[in-house]
Amino acid sequence: NLLRQHANIPRPNVKINPKDPALLLFSGGTTGEPKGAVGTHHALLMTGMQLRAWFSTFTVEWDDVIMLTIPLFHVYGNVGVFAVGIFGRDSFAIIPDPRNIDDLVATIRKVRPTFLPGVPTLFNALLNHPDVQAGKVDFKSIKLCVSGASSLLAEVKNRFETLTGGRVVEGYGLTESMMAAVVTPLHGFYKPGSVGTPLPDVEVRIADVDTGQGSLPAGEVGEILIHAPQLMLGYWQRPFDTEKTIRNGWLYTGDIGYLDEDGYLFIVDRKKDVIKPSGFQVWPREVEEVIASHPAVNEVGVGGVPDDYQGEAVKAWIVLRQGQRATAEEIQAFCREKLAGYKVPRRIEFTDSLPKTMVGKVLRRELVEREKSRQNKS
Repeated sequence: NLLRQHANIPRPNVKINPKDPALLLFSGGTTGEPKGAVGTHHALLMTGMQLRAWFSTFTVEWDDVIMLTIPLFHVYGNVGVFAVGIFGRDSFAIIPDPRNIDDLVATIRKVRPTFLPGVPTLFNALLNHPDVQAGKVDFKSIKLCVSGASSLLAEVKNRFETLTGGRVVEGYGLTESMMAAVVTPLHGFYKPGSVGTPLPDVEVRIADVDTGQGSLPAGEVGEILIHAPQLMLGYWQRPFDTEKTIRNGWLYTGDIGYLDEDGYLFIVDRKKDVIKPSGFQVWPREVEEVIASHPAVNEVGVGGVPDDYQGEAVKAWIVLRQGQRATAEEIQAFCREKLAGYKVPRRIEFTDSLPKTMVGKVLRRELVEREKSRQNKS
């Protein structure tokens, strides 16, 4: 109706140059404080061209139907899916709430998509849907699935490929790189644990973690640096943060990994403590500050722990004030009033004390390691 209403209105007389800003996408960057990454029209075009070239043997311009399951406020949805589809003249099947798996399954039946991008949680949820398990959903139209934003379990990948008869590939990128920089080869050798190889026009090198200098040889772990034509212009009105993140044309990702002898990238760890439930970024400090404001809470530590459904779940370890009481449900309800839903701790543990450094800083990683050890024993 909106298109019909404006069908005869002339195009706005606005001159657009390739290097002009096109959009702002918010990112935690390297500090966890939200910053607006400025992407250009050229960046959107380059990402669209790169990914279309990468997927060219599986896609058909004008004919593909892409499931748009990723929110457009996320770089994955806005650039990695939307820009790619626009460049390929594809149709979109827009999913308002990808957590509503019944609706997602109904849409798959209706539109017969050829391209399904998603996060690991989505693929896992589809596999666990009763109609899917009963063999009542036909996925054979889906030629290609792309999983991003967090690690995909090999078991989920294998089961989904068997179900669809297509391919499931992974991608790695950041808001600052305006989407994917590294993707699993569609016809090359698949290496479990790797996110793939750099896209056309993208360079990846591994630098010394402490100095950010040099180019480490294959197999050596360091900070992942990216050089590509679609890098953000910088953070909106934050020149100092921009200078720290982009140096001499290279994006310092803050992620730790290595390249093997074939140029495949492996992500080893995160330089900071970001948590990624279902692919979203959650920074522990923000959650800690909210929980610490609860009148019954004395101390709190927050970290990411392994989770079968979300991949990684937000967990809070809480020390209550003397004489005070609180339940996990009360803390979660308190958090929902101040935080986005995906930032609310999925798990809460009450404890008598928290491990700390000599200066009193809570050792989040020690809390996480304790939880992993406990899960392995159980």
